[in-house]
Amino acid sequence: MDRPKYDVSDLTLAPSGKKKIEWAGRSMQVLKIIKKRFTDEKPLKGVKIGACLHVTAETANLMITLKAGGADLALCASNPLSTQDDVAASLVKDYGVSTFAVKGENRKKYYDHLNAVLDTYPQVTMDDGADLVSLLHTERKSQIKGIFGSSEETTTGVIRLKAMEKDKALLLPVFAVNDSDTKHFFDNRYGTGQSTIDGILRATNILLAGKNFVVCGYGWCGRGLATRARGMGASVIVTEVDPVKALEAVMDGYRVMMLNQAIKEGDIFVTVTGDKNVISLKHILGMKDGAILANAGHFNVEIALGELEKKAKAKRNIRPFVDEYTLTDGTKRFVLAEGRLINLSAAEGHPAEVMDMSFANQALAAEFFVKNKGKLAPQVYTISDKMDKEIARLKLAALGIKIDSLTAEQKKYLGSWKEGT
Repeated sequence: MDRPKYDVSDLTLAPSGKKKIEWAGRSMQVLKIIKKRFTDEKPLKGVKIGACLHVTAETANLMITLKAGGADLALCASNPLSTQDDVAASLVKDYGVSTFAVKGENRKKYYDHLNAVLDTYPQVTMDDGADLVSLLHTERKSQIKGIFGSSEETTTGVIRLKAMEKDKALLLPVFAVNDSDTKHFFDNRYGTGQSTIDGILRATNILLAGKNFVVCGYGWCGRGLATRARGMGASVIVTEVDPVKALEAVMDGYRVMMLNQAIKEGDIFVTVTGDKNVISLKHILGMKDGAILANAGHFNVEIALGELEKKAKAKRNIRPFVDEYTLTDGTKRFVLAEGRLINLSAAEGHPAEVMDMSFANQALAAEFFVKNKGKLAPQVYTISDKMDKEIARLKLAALGIKIDSLTAEQKKYLGSWKEGT
C-alpha cells in the first residue's frame, strides 16, 4: 500500500492502534452490515471525502467502511485533545487513510490539519463541530461549488449550521446527523452519560457516591449524565434555562435550582449545554474549596477559564488532565482536561455500541449526497424516518432481538378516523 500524506505522532504506535480498531469493530455490527453492502456496490467509488472527527477507534471503523465503498479519504481531528495517537498511526500505516491528527496539538497545528484535509478538495465533508464547514465559508469559499454536501455529528455543530441557514449564510446542503433519533437518543444520552463519568474518574479517581454533582444543561447529553451520576451514588443537581427541560428534570427526581444556588452545594460541576460562559468567574469564585469543574460540550468555551487564569494566584498540573488553580484566598479549584471534552480528552469517548449507530448515519449520509449531487438546496436536512428506523432495525438484528409488527387490521385502524367509541 502506498503511504498517504499524513501528520501523526508516531507511526510505530500502529500495532496498538490496529488492535483497538479491531476491538471496537466487534461492537459495530450495523456499520459492518453497511460495509458489506458498500464493498459489493461501491457507491462512493472515486468520491473524495474530507472528515473532521474525533480520531478514535470507532471513527477508524467509519473510515474503513467509507473506503470499502470506494471513497478517497482525508481525516483530521475535531478537537486538539481527542486524538488517539495509536489509532491515527494505524489508519495511516495499516489502512492507507490520510490522517492529520496529534493529541495535544496547538491551535496553529489544528488549523493546519483542517486545511490539509481541504487541500485534498473533498466532494463530501464530515464534521463534528462544523469547523470544516466554517473554514469553507470563510477562507476557502471557492471550494464550496465542488462539494456535494456535508454531514454534522454533534449538537454544537448543528446549532452553528442552523444559525448559518437562518442568516442565509449557508452555501451547501448539510445533513444534521445529530438530529437523527438513532443518534441523539443513544449517542448523546447513553454515550455521553457513560463516557463523561469515565473521563472524570480516569482523571481524578474520586468517589462519586455522596458527592453533590451539578449538571449544567438537561438536553439529551445532560439527561444521560445525570442518570449515570445518580447511578454511581451522587446527589444530582440540575441547572437549566429552559422551563420545560427544568420541569422534566424535576419530574425525573433531580433537584433543580439556579446555578448561583448550586455553586454553594456542588462538589463537581459538568457543563453540557453547547453555549458560552455557562460557568462564569463569579460562579467559580463562589464555589467550595476543592470544587471540580469539567466540560462535556464540544468547545472549551462553557467555563470561563480565561478569566480564571488571570484571577488565580497560582496554577499547576497536579495529575494528568487535572489543573489546580489556587485563588488569592488560598482556596483551590480543579479544572479537568483544560475545559475541553472530558470524555475524549481523559478517556476514550463513547462506547463502540452507540457510535455504531451514529456512524451508520454518517456513512449513509455520504451515500445520500453522492446519489443526490446537484439536486439539494443549501439548507440543513434531517434523516428520513424510514432510514432512521432501518438503522434501528439493523441494530436490533445485530443484538438478536425481534419485535412485533402491525397487522393489516391495526394499520387500517391507525389510518382511519371512522372507528371510535
